[in-house]
Formats: sequence, structure tokens, C-alpha cells
Amino acid sequence: MSSVTMEATNILPVLKKKLAFLSGGKDRRSGLILTIPLSSDQTSMEELSATLDYLLSIPSEKCKARGFTVIVDGRKSQWNTVKTVVLMLQNVIPAEVSLVCVVKPDEFWDKKVTHFCFWKEKDRLGFEVILVSANKLTRYIEPCQLTDDFGGSLDYDHSDWLSKRLVFEKFTKESTSLLDELSIINESDKSSSMDKDKSAECVLLPSFDPETVLQTGHELLSELQQRRFNGSEGGGGGQGGPAWRPMEEELLAQPQVMKLLDSLREQYTRYQELCRQRNKRTQLDEIHAKVMQVVTWLQGPGSELLKTQQEIGDSMRAAQALQQKHEEIESQHSEWFAVYVELNQQIAALLVAGEEEDVVELKALQQQLSDVCYRQAAQLEGRQNVLQAAQGFHSTTQELSQQLDGLLGMLCADVAPADGPSIQQNLKLLEEKLQTVEAGLTSLRQKGALLLEQMCSQQSWSLEETESPAGEQPENVQHIQAVMEEMQLRKQRCEDMVDVRRLKMLQMVQLFKCEEDALQAVEWLGELLDALLKTHVRLGDDAQETRNMLDKHRKFVDVAQSTYDYGRQLLQATVVLCQSLRCTTRSSGDTLPRLNRVWKQFTVSTEERQQRLDMALSFHTAAEKVLQQDCVDEDSLDEVDSTGKTLLDRLTTPVIFPDGTQQFFGSPTETAAAAEAVKERLLLVEEQRLQLQEPGLHNDNDDEEEEEEEEEDVLNGQEVSRLDVIGEELSEKEEEEEEAGQQDEDLQTAMQGC
Repeated sequence: MSSVTMEATNILPVLKKKLAFLSGGKDRRSGLILTIPLSSDQTSMEELSATLDYLLSIPSEKCKARGFTVIVDGRKSQWNTVKTVVLMLQNVIPAEVSLVCVVKPDEFWDKKVTHFCFWKEKDRLGFEVILVSANKLTRYIEPCQLTDDFGGSLDYDHSDWLSKRLVFEKFTKESTSLLDELSIINESDKSSSMDKDKSAECVLLPSFDPETVLQTGHELLSELQQRRFNGSEGGGGGQGGPAWRPMEEELLAQPQVMKLLDSLREQYTRYQELCRQRNKRTQLDEIHAKVMQVVTWLQGPGSELLKTQQEIGDSMRAAQALQQKHEEIESQHSEWFAVYVELNQQIAALLVAGEEEDVVELKALQQQLSDVCYRQAAQLEGRQNVLQAAQGFHSTTQELSQQLDGLLGMLCADVAPADGPSIQQNLKLLEEKLQTVEAGLTSLRQKGALLLEQMCSQQSWSLEETESPAGEQPENVQHIQAVMEEMQLRKQRCEDMVDVRRLKMLQMVQLFKCEEDALQAVEWLGELLDALLKTHVRLGDDAQETRNMLDKHRKFVDVAQSTYDYGRQLLQATVVLCQSLRCTTRSSGDTLPRLNRVWKQFTVSTEERQQRLDMALSFHTAAEKVLQQDCVDEDSLDEVDSTGKTLLDRLTTPVIFPDGTQQFFGSPTETAAAAEAVKERLLLVEEQRLQLQEPGLHNDNDDEEEEEEEEEDVLNGQEVSRLDVIGEELSEKEEEEEEAGQQDEDLQTAMQGC
């Protein structure tokens, strides 16, 4: 690799003036052609000398050994300037110059003088100088090696050459410096890796970006290779190819670029591996530090926060406050859990591309982090479950307490229903409230059991973490059991009160029912009385029919008697219930007088009906007996006639009630129909009498008198016996009425007292 003594950037303004250039053309000896285009302006010899020094530093020594052909273009310059330049070449590059071609202007200089001058100085200069016109320059140099200024076909762009030269020198400088820096960095890494206990220092950053330098070198190499390819085509194709002739390998140092690129790639690859290893080590250290930070917080402050939260609260509001505090703790844990997720992803990514020795360490970190995080998450979840169960327990307790308060308020309120259905409705509502309380207590037991179960689960992992159990747990258990026992006692007291209230309400229902049934009994007796007076009018057409009617009448009276007795029993039960309920506001005291009044009217009516049926039976029996006998005495006929007339008179007599009111049986038409049957029998008896009177006209008056006396005696005896029987019946009836009246007075007094 040739050494560059100076840089283009130092004399860039001079190089831009194009005082001299290497076009890339070659003479017939393969020597490089150096062109010095002189202008009409005064040329600075110092600048020209600096330009020549820089240009001659570019080719390799091998290339310089073949010598240079220098073309001094003096067509636009003075002879003195040309002479000065030629003499300067002796001092700058005397050994490298083989031939100097001075291009003269046409018909300007004195050929004899110029030729003599250069010939005279030939031995002293050390190289041959010829004076030639531009059109004859091809005698010494091929046209394809000359630029278009001298009639050649070689294309040369000084600006392009200068820009490429600047790029080349920049790449050479940066790559050389970068190689030195990368070598130092890579060597320092070897020495630091020998001591494993010593922490590796930070990787030194190179002065230049290796990627940028490599990209610049590749672009430069690509450009050089492209120009070499085009140049090879142009050199072999004659006039048909491009006129541009590239610089040879010695000129642009293409192998130097390739060698720099190879060395740079090698050092950069080592540097990248070094950075990768150190980055991996740094990343592992960072992950380890973050893992330990997460583990330390979760096992330290995080666990302490959870240990301080063991209460369940004594009310719904306290449980909600604890829930809010727990959410704050969860929020703090969430930040660390987010770090855990990020670390877990980083570790998973490193495990995929990690080396064997790193995989073991990464898996150990991952396992440690996962164990701590999952255990802490389980503790948070257990605490959350306990708080949710506590809220459910306190909520159910609050609801049950409100239900018990409502039930107790209902039990403490006085019962003042208006009727039986309202009592039934209140009783139904009471039973529903009791069932609601029972369901609430069952739910409370379930919620309490669930809470105790959750607390036991929480206590189990708490015992795993610490040797001694939390002191809050026994107090919490006692609180839960005390609440459930208190609710059970309150419910039991309410049940006892419900039993008393239920009995009282059932008695009130029974009281209303008795009163309603008693009124119904009064109505039934009234209906029976109306039916008796309106429909029980007929007395029968013969004795058998009258007997049947007597049997039906007795049954009718038995039904009425049962109704009356039922009503009195109901009223007696009402009295007992009123006394039991201490009910002093009932208005059913008028039911007994109504019942007694209707019953007395019914009794009077039934007795009248009984007497009429008895008289009718006597009448029909006697009439049928008289009518069936062929020989009937006069007395029997008179008796039948007297009984019939008495019966007819009785039919027209009204029933007089104890209160002085009176009422007839049936309508006049029905009464007349009933009397018609009696009258028909009386007519038949009268006919029988007429038949008997015809043979009886011949009997003695004495016999009639004796018979009349005897019959009168018999009748008197029968009348006395009958009066005795009637007197006894009346005495018994009066005693019964007095006894019933006394019972009515006692019942009325009891009803009034209620």
C-alpha cells in the first residue's frame, strides 16, 4: 500500500484550478501522461509545484518507474512561462520524466530559438524536450490516449476525478482510523474477558460509523470496478468504444480499497460480536436486577401490605372501605405485575435465541419470578374472595335485620281488622314475612359458611408464609358466629310472637265466623217462620193426611230447634272468644235478642200449628168413625159437629206474638181452602144426622133423658181429665220458658259485657 504524503482536502482550491492532471492516458511505453494546461493568466509556480507533488504521490512506485510523459500545453501562454515550467520539472520530478512535449501555438514562437534553447539544456535537464504542434502530437502518443483538447478521444472530467479522489481519500482515512480503533477495542475485550470476576467495561464507541464507512467503500469499489469494465471495452474496441480511459490499479489503488474493506469487515464483525456479547450480558444483568427488584418488592412491602389486611369489617360500610383499600393494594401490585409480564416476554425471547449457558440462568430467573408472582396473585385473589364473601355476608345480615325489624313492627302493632277477610290477609302477610325471614336466615348461614371457608383458605396460605397465624382470624370467626347467633335469637323471638299473634288472629277469624253464622241462624229461623206462616195452612183432607202433616211438622220443628240451638252455641262461643281476646268494641250484642225474638215467634206459631193439626186429626178421626158406622148415637154426631165448628173458628183466629203483634196463617184464599175440607165433612155428618133422626122419632122421651144424663156425666168426666192434662202441660211449659228466659238473660249479659 503506497503512502500518501498529502491530502487533496489541504490543497482543494488549488486542485480545482486544474493546473495539472493525470488523465489516465499512457504513452507507447505504458508510462502515465501528465498534462499541464497553461493559461493566458500568470500561473503560480508554487501552486503548480504543490499540484505536481500531490499528483506524483498518487501512482505506485512501479508505475513511476516506467516514467512520465509530460504534455505542457503552452498555446495560451508565454514562452517564458513555458520555459519556467519545463525547468521546474527538473526540480520536481527529474527522475520520473521521460519526455516533455511542449505544445506550441501556430506561427508564434521562433522555432530556431526555442529549439536551440531546449537542445542546449538537454544534458542539464535530464529528459528530452520537444516542441510540437497539437495536430502532430499523435506522432508520439496514440490519439486514444489523448484528451479532446489535443484531438484525442480520451474523455476526462477533472471535477469528477477530484470528487472521486476526495471520496477515496476520505474512505482511506476513515477506514484506517476505524481499523485502529476496532483493533484496540477488540484487543481490550480479550484482556477483560480473561478476568471473569472483573466487570466488563463499557464498549468504546468508534469515531466513525462502521456501517457508513463500509457503505462508502462499497460504493467506491463498485464505481472503480465499473470504470475498469468500461475502460477494458473501450481499449479493445477502437473508435467504436467509449473514449474514456480509466485510471489503472496503481492510480486509484483498487486493491487497496478491497484490502481495507476486507480488514474493516473482519474487525467490524468481531466488534459486532463483542457488542452482541456485551449487550447480552448487559441485558441479562438488567433482567436479573429487575427480577430481583420485583421479587424483593412482592416478598417485602407487597406481602406486608397483605398481612395488614386481615379484617372483614363489622358492617357493609366497613367491608366496602376494606374493599377500596384492597383495590389500592391491587393497583400497586398491578404495576409490578406489568413489569413481570414485560420481563417474562424478554426472557422468553432470550430463551429462543440464547446459548446453553444462558438458558439455565434465564430459566432459573423465570421460574423464581413466576413462583413469586403467582403466589402473590393467589394471595390477592384469596383476599378478594374473602372481601366479596364478607360483603355478601354483611349485606344479607343487613337485609335480614331489616326484615326482622319489619316483622317485629307488624307484631307490635295492634290488630284492629274490620272483617274476617282482612284478618286472613293480615295473617297471610304475617306468614309471608316469616317465610322471608326464614329464607334470609338460611341465606345468612350459607354466606357465613362461605366466608368461613374463604377465611380458612386464606389462613392456609398465610400459615405457609409465616410461622404464626394472623391474630385477626379468631376474632373474625367469633364475629361471624356471634352475628349468626344473634340473628337466630331474634328470629326465634319473632317466631314466638308470631305464634301468639297467629293464635289471636285465628281466634278473631273464628269470632267473625261465629258472628256471621249466628246471624245466618237468625236469618234461617226467620225464613222458617215465614215459611211456616205462609205455606203451612192446610190441615189435611182425612186423618191419615193430617197424621203425615203432623210428622212433617214435628221434623220441621226439630230443624228449627237445631238451628236455634246452633245459634245459641255460636253466641256462647262468641262470648268466650271476646273474653279471650278482650274485645270490648264488638257490636254483636243485638244478635241474641233477635234470635230469641224470632224463636219465640216461631214457638208460638208452631204451637198454634200443632194445636190446629191436633184438632184436625181429632175431627177427621171422629168424623170418619161416625161416617163408617151404621148406627151412630146423637152424641157422637154432636161431638163431631162441635169439633168441626171449633176448628173452623180456630182457622180464622190470628197468631198473637209475645210483643203483641199478630199474623194469620197463609192468605185468606188458602185459609178458605183449608176450611172447605172441614165443611165438607160437617155436611156429611149432618146428612148422617138426618138419616138417624127419621127412625128416632118413635123413641121415648124417657129414654132420651136417661141417655142424655148418662152422656153428660161421661162428658163431664172426660172434660175434667182433659183439663188436668192441659194444666200439667202448661205448668211444664211455663217452667221451660222460665229456664230459657234465665239463660237468655245470662247470655245477653255476657254479650253486653263483651
